[in-house]
Amino acid sequence: MTIDVLKIDGSKSGEKLELSDSIFAIEPNDHAIYLDVKAYLANQRQGTHKAKERGEVRGGGKKPWKQKGRGGARAGTIRSPLWVGGGTIFGPRPRDYRQDLPKKVKQLARKSALSYKAKDEQLVVVEDFSFDKPKTKDFVIVIESLKLSGKKVLLLTGDYKPEVYKSGRNIPKVQVLEAAKATTYDLLNNQILVMQKSAVNVIENILSKNREAVS
Repeated sequence: MTIDVLKIDGSKSGEKLELSDSIFAIEPNDHAIYLDVKAYLANQRQGTHKAKERGEVRGGGKKPWKQKGRGGARAGTIRSPLWVGGGTIFGPRPRDYRQDLPKKVKQLARKSALSYKAKDEQLVVVEDFSFDKPKTKDFVIVIESLKLSGKKVLLLTGDYKPEVYKSGRNIPKVQVLEAAKATTYDLLNNQILVMQKSAVNVIENILSKNREAVS
């Protein structure tokens, strides 16, 4: 499939870019997307949650009253989970939530996400650009010229461009990433995916290494 390459002022550059059908025009695999996004979100969890259980709460070593004769329920410690200040029953423990997926499943998920973006006309390709110095105002002008104001936008660059990243990081609903670091979650968590021309080449080089993964 082909797509027009835009200038940063929103006009067409006159160049058409040929997108790989094996990446941008496959039949999306929803289950692969689900598995990859679920694994990504699970891997973001720290797993450092902890609650003290009965044996870990300070105090309660003495039996509060004798076993019989008071007419009330028997009690062996004031740190029972039934009492205020007691331990927690089956409280959370530190754990590792990490999930691993086969490389081919991850690649299929990213191809499926890109194919959805192209199919739904939520993909924009622009010429490579940068700024002399970080300036949010210049980035806002680019967004407005592309008629993307108010939309949730992900901009993929071919390599790390600190001036572009710093110019866009304070703009609401705008995220700037290197193409090589974009996950399936990143590709889908936006309304419009904007790719610099060099980013398209990076994506195609990465995802075309295992063509047999596409089905």
